Amino acid sequence: MGDRRHKRTLRFLFRFGGTGRAGPSDDGPSTGRVPAVLDRLRTTDRLPSSSGFWRSPVRGVRFTAVLGLVLLVGLTLVFVTGLLSYAAYNPDLAPVNDKTPGKGVLGFYLFAWPTGPHWLYRLTQGLHVTGGIVLVPVLLAKLWSVIPKLFALPPARSVGHALERVSLLLLVGGALFEFITGLLNIQLEYVFPGSFYPLHFYGAWVFLAGFVAHVGLKLPRAVRVLRSGELRGETDELASPAPHTPTISRRGAFAMVGAGSLLLLVTSVGRSFDALRSTALLTPRGVADPGTGPNGFQINKTAASVRITPADTGERWRLTVSGPAGDLAFTREQLLAMDQYSAALPIACVEGWSTANQWWRGVRLRDLAALAGYPDRPPGVFVESVQRSGPFRKAALRDNQVRDPRSLLALEVNGETLSPDHGYPARIIVPAAPGVLNTKWVTRLTFGEL
Repeated sequence: MGDRRHKRTLRFLFRFGGTGRAGPSDDGPSTGRVPAVLDRLRTTDRLPSSSGFWRSPVRGVRFTAVLGLVLLVGLTLVFVTGLLSYAAYNPDLAPVNDKTPGKGVLGFYLFAWPTGPHWLYRLTQGLHVTGGIVLVPVLLAKLWSVIPKLFALPPARSVGHALERVSLLLLVGGALFEFITGLLNIQLEYVFPGSFYPLHFYGAWVFLAGFVAHVGLKLPRAVRVLRSGELRGETDELASPAPHTPTISRRGAFAMVGAGSLLLLVTSVGRSFDALRSTALLTPRGVADPGTGPNGFQINKTAASVRITPADTGERWRLTVSGPAGDLAFTREQLLAMDQYSAALPIACVEGWSTANQWWRGVRLRDLAALAGYPDRPPGVFVESVQRSGPFRKAALRDNQVRDPRSLLALEVNGETLSPDHGYPARIIVPAAPGVLNTKWVTRLTFGEL
């Protein structure tokens, strides 16, 4: 509309010579009014609210529709796997596990996290983090493609348009917040005030509200555009009315976005595969060099980082097992004298990295539950560590996790005594559980109601 008004104004000015009368001016040459008006029109195009400000020939409804459908699939996968990650923490089991108190109805979907397959959390969290990283170029390209609409005036032309703008605000704001906080947490440089867990959890639901509303408003048109390849008489509000000379085609732009996503995939996915770990340049892999030997695999927190001293895990260390049978104390030697079992299980962390299966050996949790007074049907267990700082010093496990024969109080890994950084003298290892629930430096197990 603005461009048509500009053209009509110019035709009027040239027709009447800038004097307001038809025909030549009685006063001689033009007084300069036309150039002044042209300067004002050119100045208008310098504002982001003007369609003439955005002149990329790449922008267009079809370009945006393709990116939108990629994000529809990708962000849905990231959101669902994120919810699964939250459920894996058993936040409805015990307050100590719930890093998001007051979630109310937003926790409607929570369920008892299973122990099988043993690689379940490794898969879901790997997809969540890797998918989020890979989608960064697509998200940025999508935001770039629609940025003219963010500055469009008037802000709301109708009730429907106002709802669309609100959904766009929630979508863009929520997506940026989720991606930024997630990437900071992955890099172990999280700097936002408050805990990552509630901020990321609530932010995900804000994003979802905008996402669902925006998809409901835009998906039918996007599908129609992609099927027909044209707008069928509709105005392409994203295309520039006066585009610059193309320096890249839309196919080339798609190729650039795809190449960016591929580069991020190649430089991040290796954190979950031992053979590719050296290629994971953009994501953490525990410590920079986990060392070699049986204990040479990734670590998220070291004994020193949580202020554990040799005295805490030395000769005075005892494991206390509590239940109906009372408090029972065991030395490490006594635990080693019990029946020992082995299980091949990975470690998978919320930051998205994981290890290959490690061979763990120790006492089954269900055998310790029997000693505590639950010989037939072991209940859940409350686990406490000697670590003095950092989150998850305490954690609760469900009864199905205790009953699984692969759930161990591990004393050895890969045929060797646990190193201090891997939880010596004893640690929990449970199939399909997030790494932080595999508590290290365990000092007390309380079986029973949680």
